[in-house]
Amino acid sequence: MSTCSDKELLEMFRSPDSRNYAFNLIVRKYQERLYWHVRKIVVNHDDSDDVIQNTFLKVWGGLETFREDSQLFTWLYRIATNEALTFLKRKRTKYFLPLVDVEQQLSRSLESDPYFNGDELQLKLQKAILTLPDKQRLVFNMKYFDEMKYEEMSEVLGTSVGALKASYHHAVKKIEKFMEGD
Repeated sequence: MSTCSDKELLEMFRSPDSRNYAFNLIVRKYQERLYWHVRKIVVNHDDSDDVIQNTFLKVWGGLETFREDSQLFTWLYRIATNEALTFLKRKRTKYFLPLVDVEQQLSRSLESDPYFNGDELQLKLQKAILTLPDKQRLVFNMKYFDEMKYEEMSEVLGTSVGALKASYHHAVKKIEKFMEGD
């Protein structure tokens, strides 16, 4: 696969002759990164695949009107994040589950997931992360695992840098407390 810049990919997408090809290149370029971002939110492999599929359906529908106010990846990340959060919300509503039950279900799902190959400490960290409210979990994952800068996170989530720093700080404290307890 050629390594086209986002600008080149968007130009190719705008041409009817190369639209499908350009979209396939965009999917290939960003699919894995988006998958792992979503996977940290919804935990389950099959659910993550569903969310990614919905994400790229939305991307296909919106790419023609993408104004390039932000970077392509930031825009894709925002769509994937919203799709993952919507998925969790639907799951809670569909089964009338309180937040705690969804966390426990995700935690059990993680333990039995054949795709999770972490050790005991990684499993405990993931369980700690699952106890966080959605927003804090999202901020923690983006900062800790994806190593995103607060400014990038602010663009994706539409939240101030100060609020994101506070969310991250609270998340870290909760995780530390969880990791200390046994």
